Amino acid sequence: MRAPPRLRGGLGLRMAVLLSGLFLFACGIVALLESRLGLSPWDVLHQGLARHTPLSFGEANIAVGIVVLTAAWLLGARVGVGTVANAVLVGAFVALLTSLGGITALAHQPLQLRVVLVFAGLALMGAGTGLYIGADLGAGPRDSLMVVGARRTPFRIGIVRAALELCALAVGVVLGGTVGVGTVAFAVGIGPAVEASFWVLERSPLALGSASDSRAERQTGRAASERPDAHRCPEAWERT
Repeated sequence: MRAPPRLRGGLGLRMAVLLSGLFLFACGIVALLESRLGLSPWDVLHQGLARHTPLSFGEANIAVGIVVLTAAWLLGARVGVGTVANAVLVGAFVALLTSLGGITALAHQPLQLRVVLVFAGLALMGAGTGLYIGADLGAGPRDSLMVVGARRTPFRIGIVRAALELCALAVGVVLGGTVGVGTVAFAVGIGPAVEASFWVLERSPLALGSASDSRAERQTGRAASERPDAHRCPEAWERT
């Protein structure tokens, strides 16, 4: 798959899908964070930059986002309300979730449960990405670069996403960012997770031109061809 599916519905419905996707994505970030098994590749990069510049971790996150978004825009990506919402609301949702005692207690659970958190985080981030990109209101900076990269290269979305994550990880490691098992799992698994969410959405009733629409069109065409007058000539139609 080289392009994400677009979801049907008016602005209100697509805004709801966008917010749901951003919340799921934030849940995935928190799951990975509370696993204590390694930062995501981009956060490894942010931490490395913060160690070598006057920027804080949060400021490094913003700075990298601006650079990535600029690169994506120059390559033809569309910037929309979803782009801004991604930059603001994901952090707000993460702050809300990490303020809950029950969530932060997950970090002290046995290793087996924290490994499950890593895979749950990947699944949640993949699903969230599919929803907020599919809402077609503008993707986040890194996702915009992923989508435009897939459109401008012969590579699939999953491969492009994995390549971006691995590049960010490599630079972050050189700069001294913290790496763990969760980091490697994220770098390798996020691309397939995002592509899998696109695959599911494309075949759901939510998608424009979904498989259900195609079936309905085929059934309509079949019914029309089975009409008794389907093969009559135009002159016969005029006489009737």
